[in-house]
Amino acid sequence: MNIDHRRRLGLRGDLRLFHARPGRPKPDDVTNLIEIRRAITECERCPRLRDYCRRIAREKRRAYLLDTYWGRPVPGFGDPDARLLIVGLAPAAHGANRTGRVFTGDGVGGSGDFLMAALHRTGFANIPTSQRPDDGLALKDAYIAAAVRCAPPDNKPTPEEIARCLPHLDAEVAALPHVRVVVALGKIGFDAYLQLLKGRGLVVRPRPVFGHSSEAVLPNGQILIGCYHPSRQNTNTGRLTARMMADVFRKARKVLNS
Repeated sequence: MNIDHRRRLGLRGDLRLFHARPGRPKPDDVTNLIEIRRAITECERCPRLRDYCRRIAREKRRAYLLDTYWGRPVPGFGDPDARLLIVGLAPAAHGANRTGRVFTGDGVGGSGDFLMAALHRTGFANIPTSQRPDDGLALKDAYIAAAVRCAPPDNKPTPEEIARCLPHLDAEVAALPHVRVVVALGKIGFDAYLQLLKGRGLVVRPRPVFGHSSEAVLPNGQILIGCYHPSRQNTNTGRLTARMMADVFRKARKVLNS
């Protein structure tokens, strides 16, 4: 697929959105993810969320007054050959809603940097920060998505909004055929993934209980691991430390290496 075609699909010329491992290119998977990305960025299913994201993109934060905000739903990012899937909550209003890339641009020491430091430490990312879409970040064997693709007011999407957004996650998962481990960042991401499986007829009994470093074997053979969300509320209070987050991804790495 050439650069012009990728740009027509709304990739803004950023060829770092997908990184296949050397020697293992998957053209069909990449094509599917590009089509899914376009469908996500054009989504208008949740009027409240779309109105909020557009308003934030107009009003902006003082520190970003000169920035052109993305202001659209945010698709996933990473390696189309990934065996690790990370499911977050939703874009930050002045983070991914501004930059257009999940867990990107929410400030030095924000959730994006906190997550990427752990991924870098465990070999899933090539750099330990995530500040700009053109920063050279590449994920290796990992893909990051979210339960909700638009920034919600107060970081609280409604159950109806989560349900309307779930088909986007389902489509991305279907285009990631090698996923063996799913790390859910927060209870909303955890529950959303279980709901996704239920929609596919895979009901997990007994239902796994979310907790940090919790682990459940799913009917499709995947391992679901819970992790506290790297929000400032959790990281600034010590509820989630850098070591705790890195340990989750060490656990994921151990499963993948087994």
